[in-house]
Amino acid sequence: MNHLLARSVLKRVIAAGNCGGIPLSSSGAAASAGVVTVAPFDGDSVVKGHGSSMVLIAWMRMMSTAAESSSASAEVEKKSSGAASEKAEKDDVIVSSYWGVSRPKITKEDGTEWPWNCFMPWEAYRSDLSIDLSKHHVPKTFIDKVAYRTVKLLRVPTDVFFQRRYGCRAMMLETVAAVPGMVGGMLLHLRSLRKFQQSGGWIKALLEEAENERMHLMTMAELVQPKWYERLLVLTVQGVFFNAFFVLYLMSPKLAHRVVGYLEEEAVHSYTEYLKDIESGAIENVPAPAIAIDYWRLPKDATLKDVIIVIRADEAHHRDVNHFASDVHFQGKELREAAAPVGYH
Repeated sequence: MNHLLARSVLKRVIAAGNCGGIPLSSSGAAASAGVVTVAPFDGDSVVKGHGSSMVLIAWMRMMSTAAESSSASAEVEKKSSGAASEKAEKDDVIVSSYWGVSRPKITKEDGTEWPWNCFMPWEAYRSDLSIDLSKHHVPKTFIDKVAYRTVKLLRVPTDVFFQRRYGCRAMMLETVAAVPGMVGGMLLHLRSLRKFQQSGGWIKALLEEAENERMHLMTMAELVQPKWYERLLVLTVQGVFFNAFFVLYLMSPKLAHRVVGYLEEEAVHSYTEYLKDIESGAIENVPAPAIAIDYWRLPKDATLKDVIIVIRADEAHHRDVNHFASDVHFQGKELREAAAPVGYH
């Protein structure tokens, strides 16, 4: 490209020397010295210059202009590219993905945007607080007594470790309580696939229970910051309990549900003690976490006491569901033969 620019410059210089009636003389010494003498024109003074110098200067100017133009063009292109890239990044967040799986805009009843991804507004509910908290299944059969004694035995190390630290105790309890519903629902799901049978709604009922217990844990995690050794204990207990309950449910579903029924009775007792400490002032009645307010549709000024009351009611409902499931098995029937209490919290 440079030789084209140089050729253009030469043509312009030669053309400038022959146009407008300006004669060029190349007499003797001047010609040998390479000096070009321009005759006066309209009273102007004589202009002398070296031909090679003029070509070089003109060429340098044109190259400088071309470089500046090229640089400016590159900078504009870079800015344009950056803006396009930034716009694309924003579009990736805002615009629906290729697969169309982005969540639609969801709002609360007051018109504000729904802040949670872990549950939707139609999954929130108001807990039934009228449930009888004092119910107890009296162990009569051998299996009932085994289940009852097992749960009472498991409570001993829990009492020793946590004592009256009911926040940490509740957190540990919920990591265990969320396991049975998931295991039971999973095994019923596999059974339904193997035998080409409906579950009677029990898969959904048990998975709802597991999800509800998990939301209890998410709420307690907002209130209690577990220490490292408590996290380690959660990992250990969950690993052991999941596998033990999995085997137990395969061997005897009626025993498994009875154990869970008694575990939920202990949960009701633990949350009752938790409430006593809140009412006595031993535990501060702090404001309820936002996730609890939206999940249980509590008033905006709800407190920890309100949260514990609705969680305790949930545990009482889970107690009834599992004792009922165990009774169905004791009658020699399958769960699918009895209507599942779907949505029973």
